[in-house]
Formats: sequence, C-alpha cells, structure tokens
Amino acid sequence: MSQTTNFLDEYEGAAGSCGDSSPFVCEYEGSEYAGAVCLHFNAFEVQSAMYKHAPDDLVLGYTRTMMNFLIFNQQPHYIGMIGLGGGSLPKACYRRLPQAIISVAEINPEVIALRDHFFIPEDGERFAVLCEDGAEFVRRQRGQFDVLIVDGFDGTGQPPQLCTQRFYRDCYRSLSPQGLLVVNICDAQDLIPRIRRPFRNQVIVTDIDARSANTIVFAGKGDILTKTLWPPRPQPVQQVSRYFGGATREAPSPRCEDHT
Repeated sequence: MSQTTNFLDEYEGAAGSCGDSSPFVCEYEGSEYAGAVCLHFNAFEVQSAMYKHAPDDLVLGYTRTMMNFLIFNQQPHYIGMIGLGGGSLPKACYRRLPQAIISVAEINPEVIALRDHFFIPEDGERFAVLCEDGAEFVRRQRGQFDVLIVDGFDGTGQPPQLCTQRFYRDCYRSLSPQGLLVVNICDAQDLIPRIRRPFRNQVIVTDIDARSANTIVFAGKGDILTKTLWPPRPQPVQQVSRYFGGATREAPSPRCEDHT
C-alpha cells in the first residue's frame, strides 16, 4: 500500500512496509534530501525527489544529465517517456517546453496514484499519463517521438521487458527521422551493445559521478548526434543546470562507444 511517512521518525516502519515493493512517499527532515519529498520502492533507495519549496527543480543529478537532450534538440514537438516515478522529468519538460506534447507510460497504477504528492500536471491536450507497459507503448509507435526518455524501474530494478534487443529496436522505430533516445541504464552496462545495434553505433554514454550508479545513454537516429558538438562547452551546460534547478555541476564525462 502506498503511504506517506516521515523518514526520520518512521524509518523502520517504512522499511517494513516495502516488502512487496509497493511505492511509498517519505518526507525528509535531514540528510542531503532535507526538505524533500521522495518516492521509494524500498527504504534504502530514492527513486525520485522533489523539494517542497521548489517542486519544479531537478534534485537528482542524473535527471539533469538526461535533460541534456536539449543540447541536441531545443524544441522537440513530441516527447515520449517510460516511467513516471515522482514526475521530475515529465514536469521539467512540461513546464519548460510549452510547445511539446508529452506522453508518459507508467505500468504501476500505485505510482500513478501518488502523482498529486509531486504536483504532476493533470492529463490534458499536451500531457498524458498512460497506465501501460513501456515495451507495448513504444511498440505501437512508428516515427512518432522527437525525444524518447526511458527511466523505467520497479522494486527490483529495470524490468526485463525494457532490457531486450527487441525493445531497443522498437525504440528506434518509434523515433522521428532525427529522433533521440535517452536511457538511464543504472548499473547495467551490458545493455549498451543492445542500444548500439539498432542505432548503428550513434551512441554517447555519460557517467554522472563516482558516487552514482546511473549511466545515461544518448542514442540518435539520423545525424542528430554528429551535427552537434559533444562534449558541450561548459557555458551552455551550466546554463542548462541553472535553468532546470539545483546546483550547477561540471559537465559529465562522456565516453564514446568503441565502434570497432
């Protein structure tokens, strides 16, 4: 059952409640997440975080890295997302890209039920949350998305249907001719070759920092990656960091895949 709990006062209760991996919300009063509302599937890992005083800021570093898709496409028209979580990325796109139509696939209705805790926009003409398997979501698309963001996790990690070769082929087919796939593969380096194959090695891999297990992969259709400078110059990245909230950090260190 979903629940709201104070992390410091009721940590043991939260830990005991999550044996079935049901999502729950913690309100932090201390640690690095002081003043934040966080989504959990267990008591030890934060899935999403939102500052109560600044609900549109991107708190977690990997989300700011994923928003670097704006370096390649500053005005996407159609954005697809897999994984709602606490809505950090959907909200960032909705607030800052008013021209974009955003569709979010989230398989877990309990996660969707928590959307009001994180001020996720209501469904409307340009924003919709679909209770749907992410693999099925991309499979029924063809040439639709200018940007597709994959950040789908459950209580055990990345669902297996979001890790198959077929899934990444379907991601490729769901993109527009100059579309961009952005994936949080989080401690699953074996997925990188599966992404490379349909995208014909048009792939950039970035690590967040030494403390993070998150690895972000940018995979491009057409020449969207090759026509844009990477790594980006420091000034634009700092501007993006300020624009989307949170402390300005150095640009992540990218590593281009070995194509041999």
